[in-house]
Amino acid sequence: MSVGAAAAVVVVLSGCGTDAPRRQAAPADAVSNVSASAELVGQGTVLQKDGGPAELCLGPVAESYPPQCSGPVINGWDWSAVEQSQSASGVTWGTYAVFGTWNGTEFTSTRAPIPLSLYDAMPFEDPRLAGGGTGAGDEPQLQRIQQELHASGDPAILGSWTTQGFLVVSVIYDAGDIQRSLDERFGPDLILVQPALRPAG
Repeated sequence: MSVGAAAAVVVVLSGCGTDAPRRQAAPADAVSNVSASAELVGQGTVLQKDGGPAELCLGPVAESYPPQCSGPVINGWDWSAVEQSQSASGVTWGTYAVFGTWNGTEFTSTRAPIPLSLYDAMPFEDPRLAGGGTGAGDEPQLQRIQQELHASGDPAILGSWTTQGFLVVSVIYDAGDIQRSLDERFGPDLILVQPALRPAG
């Protein structure tokens, strides 16, 4: 299943073994992305390059100056209405909590963003991992699944890592469709899908 046009592919690998997260970013055609009409919130870098559209980077950001990253377009973004942005070499960027709706390919702002330095985010702990919960996978099995997902290059997936017998897969947004699809494909208690865009409070 294909998502269509989205963020450019960035690959980041770090760590190995069950205790140290093994991360790899940006795949294709592994899962389908889904849309949400309700207001969502996401935290990340907003970056606009050379007069192009502003993009919401929810995945890896290269630590250069200016930084480099890509993500879905943000409709309705206005730098004059936000604080704590920087500009250099034709690039303007800042880190924000953004609020809006997601149509499966683009994000549309619905209210003023908040600089992350001023944003008091509620901590998120996946209940499936809380209290030492464990999945049914072993490290070689989970790494095989990880490689299969990332080999397809689906831009809906921002990254993945193994922990506590699970492969955690970070995606832009999921209302449950992606989790069900991967459970059906690989089996239950192996993959935890965690969306970067969550319902706004």
